[in-house]
Amino acid sequence: MDRMIIFTGKGGVGKSTVAAAHARKAAAKGMKTLIVSTDMAHNLCDLFEQELGREPKETAPNLYALEIDPDYEMNRHYGSIMNAVKNLVTGTASQNLEAFDDLAMFPGIEELFSLIRIQEIYRGGEYEMIIVDCAPTGETLSLLKFPELLSWYMEKLFPLGKVAMKVLRPVSRQLFKLELPDAQAMNDIERLYLKLAELESLLKDRDICSIRLVAMPEKMVVEETKRSYMYLNLYNFNVDGLYINRVLLEDLGNDFFDEWIRLQSDYIKELESVFAEMPVCRIPWYDLDLNGTEGLDRIAGDCLTDDELFEVRCSASNEVFEKTKEGYVLTVCLPCAKKEEIELYQSKSDMILRIGNFKRSIPLPDTLARCQVDSARLENGRLAIGFSRNWAQ
Repeated sequence: MDRMIIFTGKGGVGKSTVAAAHARKAAAKGMKTLIVSTDMAHNLCDLFEQELGREPKETAPNLYALEIDPDYEMNRHYGSIMNAVKNLVTGTASQNLEAFDDLAMFPGIEELFSLIRIQEIYRGGEYEMIIVDCAPTGETLSLLKFPELLSWYMEKLFPLGKVAMKVLRPVSRQLFKLELPDAQAMNDIERLYLKLAELESLLKDRDICSIRLVAMPEKMVVEETKRSYMYLNLYNFNVDGLYINRVLLEDLGNDFFDEWIRLQSDYIKELESVFAEMPVCRIPWYDLDLNGTEGLDRIAGDCLTDDELFEVRCSASNEVFEKTKEGYVLTVCLPCAKKEEIELYQSKSDMILRIGNFKRSIPLPDTLARCQVDSARLENGRLAIGFSRNWAQ
């Protein structure tokens, strides 16, 4: 089995604990397993009660753990790109390069190299199961959409950029005292582009990779979890599980908790309704702090009992192109979306969808690139975009 499962959720809901419990369970079943943290606030070392570093370390039979240092990964493989950016920003004042380290970083690019490292590990084929403990959902969404977004820009600009660099480099050096990227940096940019294409393909391969959300039965967490589910579908990622953590038992026999239990019950019903098409696992609020591997094994033994725990448990396509009598229809799965939140428009060969702060460019097949959008309807969490057969001008 070659599998990758990514865990994410609002900060503080226990996603690292749930991810680590899965890793312990997979290792106990005989699968050579690697758990990777991409969260800058690494805490796998606390869960496994061991020091971890830049390379995978065996923490138990069949179980390895890694806390990725994105700065290290970036400089190890693509240092020439960062140097080119810093030279462009600072000109010839090399003594000021260190002061511009943070300025030279594109938002999200450090975390991107965490994903590239995971991709390299997966391609190496050493592990049967890779568990990824991601940052809180807002950062994870930005991270997961970054390969597609950057690939899109590089695809549009890179061929022109290579020609422009050859023409402009001598001029910029003489007139503007700017040092444009050299051949090595351009080669690294091209190599990065190919890596991004492979990474995007891996993250959206529904036979290999799926995302599982961790939540708690509290109002703010429930609302963020629903939004995250919608945005993950917008970017065509496969979500195949929900874990509701810290659920109070209904028979506590303590009046102090009665209202709290009632509220939790309402939020659990809401989550189970939204995620009705996939397995939902409840994890109780234990009466003691679950520290270390014994605590992880207790969660695994009590809650992670599904025989198909490590299988892809639902993989319905989020984007479907269909031919109809009237023309063509693109259907996009957008659970929990509201009609007034959605903006869409066609831009040449792409359909642009925007919901809040998130925008997605969906490449259209050649057949549709010259058609016009003539309808859009949101129903039961699915957006149907109709295209007429009349050729766009």
